[in-house]
Amino acid sequence: MRRSLAVTGIVTAGLTALALAAAPALAQNGPNNTSGTGVCPYTGTAPTTPGANADGAPGQGYGRGMGGGMGGGMGGGMGGGMAANLAPMGTLSTSQRADLVSLAEEEKLAHDVYVALAAQYPADYQFARISMAETMHRTALQTLLTRYGITDPAAGLPAGEFRTTSFQNLYNDLVARATSAADALDVGIAVEKRDIADLTAALNGLTAPDVTQVYTNLLNASQRHLAAFGG
Repeated sequence: MRRSLAVTGIVTAGLTALALAAAPALAQNGPNNTSGTGVCPYTGTAPTTPGANADGAPGQGYGRGMGGGMGGGMGGGMGGGMAANLAPMGTLSTSQRADLVSLAEEEKLAHDVYVALAAQYPADYQFARISMAETMHRTALQTLLTRYGITDPAAGLPAGEFRTTSFQNLYNDLVARATSAADALDVGIAVEKRDIADLTAALNGLTAPDVTQVYTNLLNASQRHLAAFGG
C-alpha cells in the first residue's frame, strides 16, 4: 500500500506539472482539447510545435479521459507522423540489426505485460497509461525495421504471444509474478530496468542517426516510466 501511495504521488506530481505547462493550450482549446498538443505523462519535454510530441513530431491526441485537456499525445515523442521528423538513415552492423529486432520484441513484451496487469490491477493506472506509450514506442521501432528492410518479429502476433522462446518465457514469468498490486509494480520496475539496460547497451557504438534518435527517446521514456512505478 505504501508503494502504491508513493507511486501515485510521483504520477500526480508529474501530471500536475504537465497541466500547468499546458495552461495556455487549455485556455485556448478548453478542457476536452483533442488537438494532439501534449506529451506522454511519463516522457519528455513539452512539444515544440502545435500538435507535436516531445520530439516535435505530430502527435495523435487521446484527449478526454487520457489527456484531461493536455491533448494526450501519449507517444513519448513517438507519435504518428514521426517518420517526417526522423533523422537520416545510417549503417547498421549485423549485431546492431539484431539489437533492433530484440528491442522491437522487448517493447511488445512491455506493452503486453502492462495490458495484462492493467486488467488485474485497474487502480494502479500507470499500467494502462504506460501501455499506451509502449504502443507508440513499438510504432517507432516498426518504422526503423521498415527503413532497414528487417522483418518485424512481432508482426501478426496477439498480446501475450512471442516468436522468441526467451521472450515468451519471460512474459509468462512476469505476469505470474504479479500476485499482488505491490508485486505488479515490482514487475513494472523490472521491465523498465531491463529496457534501460538493453537500450544503453544498444546505443554503445551506434552511429546511425535515426536509430540513435529513437533509442535515446525510448531510453528517456523508460527512465520516466521507471519513476512512475516507484523505481
